[in-house]
Amino acid sequence: MAPNARLDHRNPLVFDTHELGRRPGALQRLTREIDAPADLGIQGVIGVPEGAPLELELRLESVMEGVLVTGTARAQAEGECVRCLEPVGLELEADFQELFSYPDTDDRGRVIAEPGDDAEDDEDRFFLEDGLFDLEPLLRDAVVLALPMQPVCQDDCPGLCSECGARLVDDPDHHHDAVDIRWAALQGLAGSLGDGEKDEMSGGALPSAHADEKQEK
Repeated sequence: MAPNARLDHRNPLVFDTHELGRRPGALQRLTREIDAPADLGIQGVIGVPEGAPLELELRLESVMEGVLVTGTARAQAEGECVRCLEPVGLELEADFQELFSYPDTDDRGRVIAEPGDDAEDDEDRFFLEDGLFDLEPLLRDAVVLALPMQPVCQDDCPGLCSECGARLVDDPDHHHDAVDIRWAALQGLAGSLGDGEKDEMSGGALPSAHADEKQEK
C-alpha cells in the first residue's frame, strides 16, 4: 500500500517506530487495548462490534528494508447463526505479520513521490510514513480471515423448519404430517363444503322422496 495521506499519531491504530532507530535486529514489544473501529469483520455476517475492547500484542523488528510487524488481535465477535438465526458470540484471535517498508529515497534521503516501473508492486506493499505505520488495513484483513464465513451456534445445529420456521433444536420431535399431493385437492374441496351440501351429495334427500311416493299410493 503506497503512502498517501499523513498519518495521525493520535490514532490508536497508528504506531511509532522511531525507537528502533533503523538498527537491523532491534526489537520492540507493545501491548495496547483500544476500542474496535467500525465495520471490523464480515459485514452482515459476523464481526467485532464498534467500540468493543480490542487487545493488541505487537512485536516490531527492524530489518534492512523496513520494520517487520508481527502480532495478535483478540476480541469478542458477534453475529448470527446462518441456520437458525440465533445470536452467535465467539472469542476472536487473529494473527498477522507484515513488512512495513521504508519509503524509496534518492541519494539525499528525500522520498521519491513519483511511481517507478514497479508501481503495481507498490500497491501490495505497506510503507512507513515518517517512522509511523497504520495497522488498521492489516488488522481488517487478519480479522476477516480469522472469522467463519458461515457462523453457527453449534456444529450440529438443525436450523429452522422449512414449513413453519420453528427452531428445530428447541423441539427435536417437531414435524408436519405429510399429505399426498394427489389427495390435497379433494381435501381442500371437502373442507369448503357446508353441511347441507354434504347431505345432498350423500343422498340425504332420498328417504323423504320415497315417503311421498308411498302416501300417493
